[in-house]
Parts: sequence; C-alpha cells; structure tokens
Amino acid sequence: MTTTTIIGLEVHVQLLTNSKIFCGCSSAFNPHQPNVQTCPVCLGLPGSLPVMNRRAFELAVKTALALNCDIAPFTKWDRKQYYYPDLPKGYQISQYDLPFSDDGALEIEVGGEGGGTRKIGIIRAHLEEDAGKNVHDETGRGTDSQVDLNRAGTPLLEIVSQPDLRSPQEAKRYLEELKLLLTYLNVSDCNMQEGSLRCDANVNLHIHQDDGHKVATPIVEIKNLNSFRNVELAIEFEVKRQYEEWEKTGKKMGEVAKETRGWDAARGKTVPQRGKEEASDYRYFPDPDLVPVTVSAELLDSIRATLCEFPADRRERFKGTYGLSDYDARVTVDQGQAFADYFEEVAGLCGDGKQACNWVTQDVLREMNERNLSIGEFPIRAAVLGNLLERIAKKQITIKSAREVFLELLAENPSRRPISSAHIDQIIAEKGLALVTDTGELEGVIAEVVGKNPKAVADFKAGKQAAVGALIGQVMKAVKGADPQTVRTMLVEKLGNP
Repeated sequence: MTTTTIIGLEVHVQLLTNSKIFCGCSSAFNPHQPNVQTCPVCLGLPGSLPVMNRRAFELAVKTALALNCDIAPFTKWDRKQYYYPDLPKGYQISQYDLPFSDDGALEIEVGGEGGGTRKIGIIRAHLEEDAGKNVHDETGRGTDSQVDLNRAGTPLLEIVSQPDLRSPQEAKRYLEELKLLLTYLNVSDCNMQEGSLRCDANVNLHIHQDDGHKVATPIVEIKNLNSFRNVELAIEFEVKRQYEEWEKTGKKMGEVAKETRGWDAARGKTVPQRGKEEASDYRYFPDPDLVPVTVSAELLDSIRATLCEFPADRRERFKGTYGLSDYDARVTVDQGQAFADYFEEVAGLCGDGKQACNWVTQDVLREMNERNLSIGEFPIRAAVLGNLLERIAKKQITIKSAREVFLELLAENPSRRPISSAHIDQIIAEKGLALVTDTGELEGVIAEVVGKNPKAVADFKAGKQAAVGALIGQVMKAVKGADPQTVRTMLVEKLGNP
C-alpha cells in the first residue's frame, strides 16, 4: 500500500498600493494606532460607496501575466457573505465566477540540485479586499478581544494553485519561488511578519491499496500559516495525522465534512477550528455598487511592457552567460533582484563571471549578514568590487591580496572616505600587495627557504608532492604579493621533478 500527498495552496498577497482597494485610506502597516486608517467605506457605514483602485488592478494583472494566466476581457465583483467581528460590512468584496485571470502555471525546481523542474498549475488569481484584525488577550487571563480595522479594505491578490504539489518540501519551494517572483515584479513586499503574504494549505491523501483501489481522505484546510517553515511543518504533521485517522476510522472523502484546522506551532500540531464552508454557504451575488471591468488589448500591452526578467529566466541566462552552476545561479538570483544586479555589474567589470560569483555569494553575502545590511546598504559598491577583481584577472594582485584590500575597505568608513580606484592603489602600495614579477627577488628567497628545509626537500624528491606546499607557504610569507603559481613553478624547477 502506498500513499500520495495532494496539496493545493491559497496564497493571499497584499499589493503595493498607497491606498486601499475601494477607498482612499492609507494601506500602510500600522499596528500601533488602531482604527485610524478608516473611513465610511472600509467601516461599512450605510450609504458609503466603493470606488475601484486602478493601481491595484494593474498590479494584479501584472502578476497574473507573470504567472502565465489567461486574462479575462470582462470581470466583475461579488459579495462573499460571512460574519467575522473584523468584517464590519458582513460581507467581503471578492470575485467568484468571473475572476480577472485563470489557468496559469508556475515552474519550480524539484528534487534538489539537478532534479529538474515541474509546472504547478494556477487555477485562478483574483482580487479581493482584506478584513480587519482581531486582537486577542494572550496573557491567559481571558479578558477581552479588540478589533483593529486599519487593514480592512487593503487590496489582496489571492493566488489559488492546482492540487499539484506532492510533498511539504515542494510546497515550501513553490512559496519561495512565488515570493521571489512577486518581489522581482515589485507588486508586493511579501513581508509575512506584517501579513503581506499569507498562506492556507489544502491537504489530503490518496491511498493506493494493494487490491488496486484508491481511497481519498477528507480534505483539510490549514489556515493562516505565517512562515514557509510552518507551512512545511504543518503539512508534514497533517499527512501523518490523516493517515493515522484513516487507519483508525476508514473514513474517506465524501463521508466526512471538510474541516478547517489551525497550526499550533508551540505544540507542533494542527488543531480543529470549524467545518469548512462550501461556495453556497457564502451566498455570492454580484456587487451592485461596483461596475464590471473590461480589459483592453492596449491595457494588457502597456502592463506587459513593465514586466522584468523573471527569476527562472535569469538563472538560465546566468548559467549560459557567466558559466555558473545550477547552485550558484540559484543563490545569486534568489537573494533578490538588487543582489543579482550587483553580481551582474561586478561580473561585467571584471570579465570573470565565476570569480565574481564566488566573491559576491561568499565574501559580500557573509559581510552583509554579519553587519545586517541589504545589498543597497553594503559600503563596497559593485563598481569598486569589479575594479578590485579586474586586478586579479590582470595579474596585478593575488586573490589573497584582494581579500586583504576588501577587508581594509570595509574596516574604513566609506561614507567619510569615498572609495575609488586610486584608494585601492593606495592600500595596495601601503601594504605591499602588488603582485611580484621580479623573479630575481623570488629566486633569492626560494634558495634561502630550500636551504632551511632539508626534510621537506627530501620528502618532495622522494615523491611526496604535498611537501612543496610548506615551502610555497614560507616563500609567500616572505614575499608579499608573490604569485603562488609562479612560486610553485620556480620551486619545482629548482628542486627538480621527483
């Protein structure tokens, strides 16, 4: 008997607009001043009328195009009826049977390094307004709950995947790729801590029995997962729980109502919340206060013109143009658009994509993390690093010397002393880091080192190739800026091949 995990994700993305979707109130994150970013429209007061935010619609269409969705030429707004304390109107303006986009796909990498890619279908992407937020007393004293409506009416794009994901790890990778695409498109900041990106996971199992029959367990929706790691952990737990429940009860899809469960991160388990509503429970009907939207070919063309190079395409280009491995291309691109731009500028200036990648993904990224800086805040700009690495390519300094210059530049404060090529030259001169090309000077030092290390010389002549490493190190220590390859060649010639 085998099992197949069936996962579909519903992702809610807050769009980067200055105002809410149907009114002029600010959509900025503001948890410290509750209920100040409100008006009669988002408070649901009688007589108030919503007005569509054009920018929100354009950002939504931009995202749908990037997800390869079909864009409907005609779309309307619907009222989704349900009662929550943070939904003052008693309904949510959303889209039901005529969403503005459907039938898309997002390609993700599966199976780790070299595992290939797979397309995950997108059922639909539609616009809706957000609800407010219930603020509960979490002290355990059981006092009161409050409602903050600052968030009510912020524009949300709901992206619903096909149930094409087959493991918790695939679900996490899908979310990572989706978030990266959204940030490249600059349609959302995707800040999960502020609620700009939220996810619900629909999970069930297909159990393939030995007699050839397939049993599907009841679908469970896990709500409001607030990190990609929690998505992974919640699905892992739910898969195990559903299988154990089926073994115990034998209940299958259709025999038990759909269920909504929450993820309790502290206890590492999903917990029941309520029965899952069907579409009929929401009593959808067209919103009479909002006119439908027609999408012209001219509008689509103008939005397409704003699309950037997508992360997946950029990875492939980096592999072809700069000779990067799958891993290096993924690390460079997945750090974000600004980081990938930084790498590309460095690579173009120094003429060595692999060298640029090594420095950017190792030295630069390490220092960024240690200093808690973004690439935009990093003090050594791409033009300066490119200039430094170009000197390695031209054999003016060694890689070791370049790292010494790099750390010296970071130790100084560039905001008080602008970095330039002349400044790099100054550090190289002050520290004596220029590559030594005078073989006469090297010959003298090599002769001295050989004379002081008879055992290493004997070992090398006896066939121990590693013995020459100690000799090279001593020469390099004595002559700053010596080229290791030149030193090795001269040592081997002096000692004679073993």
